[in-house]
Amino acid sequence: MTQLSDLRKSYERAELSEEASHADPGEQFSKWLAEAIAAQVPEPNAMTLATVDKRMRPSTRVVLIKGFDAQGITWFSNYESRKGRELAANPWAALQFHWVELERVVRIEGRVDKIGEAESDAYFASRPLDSRIGAWASPQSQVISSRAVLVANAARYGAKFLLQPPRPPHWGGYCLQADCWEFWQGRKSRLHDRLRYRLGSDQQWIRERLAP
Repeated sequence: MTQLSDLRKSYERAELSEEASHADPGEQFSKWLAEAIAAQVPEPNAMTLATVDKRMRPSTRVVLIKGFDAQGITWFSNYESRKGRELAANPWAALQFHWVELERVVRIEGRVDKIGEAESDAYFASRPLDSRIGAWASPQSQVISSRAVLVANAARYGAKFLLQPPRPPHWGGYCLQADCWEFWQGRKSRLHDRLRYRLGSDQQWIRERLAP
């Protein structure tokens, strides 16, 4: 059996220099995301979301990015889930993308707010029918006695709403407005490239290199 301490990899695919990176982190993220999609890495839109509860205990889970523009990074979820409750108590969060095949990581920190109801309605209406029913059927993060509860709930709401389930009031979108980005590119000999962008007091991005 392979020992965990013996697992190693040499990162040699690419480099990340100040000259080749964009001065705006949003533009740099768009470039890397497009490259991840073009490279057909598994689920390039998957990102880890970290939140903190009232006791200052962190928790993480994987969610899917559904939008990105000047306002921030958008995803959708159940407002009454654990992450929803934690964001209601503490709106500061962190996101991380890990594109293993490209030897890249992007970390983003900032404040999270709910998006408008109209935007949530529009996205919900675009989802497959079973996903829309699922949003009603799952009391996300709550303890349930068995999977049969979910199946019964799905059948009940399917019969109630047929082909037109409305968006549940407890479900909708979030948007993280970043004030800190970090781009990590794996390099040989563990001398990785790390570029951090932080928002200065003048609301301009400051780009700086971090030791790996």
